[in-house]
Order: sequence, then C-alpha cells, then structure tokens
Amino acid sequence: MSTHAQRERLLLADLLEMTGPDAPTLCADWRTRDLAAHVVVRERRSDAAAGIVFKPLAARLERVQAEFAAKPYEELIQLIRTGPPRLSPYALKPVDEAANTVEFFVHTEDVRRAQPDWTPRELDPVFEDALWSRLERSARLLGRRSPVGLVLRRPDGRTAVAHRGVPVVTVTAGPGELTLFAFGRQDAARVDTEGDQDALTKLRGAKLGI
Repeated sequence: MSTHAQRERLLLADLLEMTGPDAPTLCADWRTRDLAAHVVVRERRSDAAAGIVFKPLAARLERVQAEFAAKPYEELIQLIRTGPPRLSPYALKPVDEAANTVEFFVHTEDVRRAQPDWTPRELDPVFEDALWSRLERSARLLGRRSPVGLVLRRPDGRTAVAHRGVPVVTVTAGPGELTLFAFGRQDAARVDTEGDQDALTKLRGAKLGI
C-alpha cells in the first residue's frame, strides 16, 4: 500500500518531468532544475543537506546543489522517482512518511502554482487530515517569525496557534492551503483572513516556514 509521501513523490517527479528543467517555481529564483536538485541533495547528501537549517554549512549546500543541478535533468527526475538509497534514513517508510509528506506536497505546489494556468487540487479528506496533523505539530516552528499573532483555522473550526501575540490574524482554509501559507507561500495560498489591515500586510510580507 502506497503512503502519502510515496504518492506525492511520484506526483512531483511526473510534474517536474512534464514542465521541463527551466520552468519557474515559487522558490524565489529557482527553476524546476534547481528544485529537483534540492530534493535529491536533501535525500542523498545529508552531509550537505544540513545546510538547509545549519547556516554555517549553507555554502557547502549551495555548492553541492549546484553540482547536482548540472547533472542531466532526466537523471534528477529518476533519482526523485526511485527514492533515497537503501542506507538512507529516508528509505524507512515511517521516516519517509514523517519527513516527506509535507515536503513533497509543498514542492509540488511550488511547481504547479508558478505556472499561469494552475488550478487548485482537490485533496481527499484522509490526506487533508494527514497534513493537518503535521501542521498542528509544527505550527509554532513555522510561525515563529510572524510579526503578529497567527492562528490557523480549518473551516470546521479546529485551530492551531502558530504565533502568540497581538494583534491577531486568523487564517482560514483547508489544511493544504494552510500548510502552504505556513510554509511561506502566503501569496499563492487561497485563504480567508481576519484581522487588522496593518497586521495583515505585515503577515503577508513575513518570512514564515523553516
């Protein structure tokens, strides 16, 4: 039985293949080739991937990622599709599911929503609940740099406090859109917001996410 992470992995690989290596993404100046290299390095080069969160290693990460981005694009797609090597922690299904479900979902949307003709995906309720479960646990981390109080709310009323403070902005949407918003894709996420207009402006420009 496939996991959420496996399904999102294959969806991302198919989408990267379909769009080609030079399509835009929501990741600043990254093209699809750069995003593909990021995904491969994160799974296969833990020595460099630590630079994602450990800034002293950021230069090494940038260098290694550039080396992978220079590889044939088809090779990168195949490395994503086949997954990490056997000795990688990501090769363990529980680790893959915990670490990659949201990662692959967000990056899939990074590609989809950077294209001019994108339309929202309809997520099944089980997957939405899986995203919400992870968002509840990581909300404080993702919202730690919010300049205002931030509450994430599902349409059914369930909430997660991403940042305590005043004034408070409440962001309402399904778990997929809330996940994108909390990961710093505020402009691309389709959400409803409630709060002071100045607070909303500050939140829209905030650097949320990891």
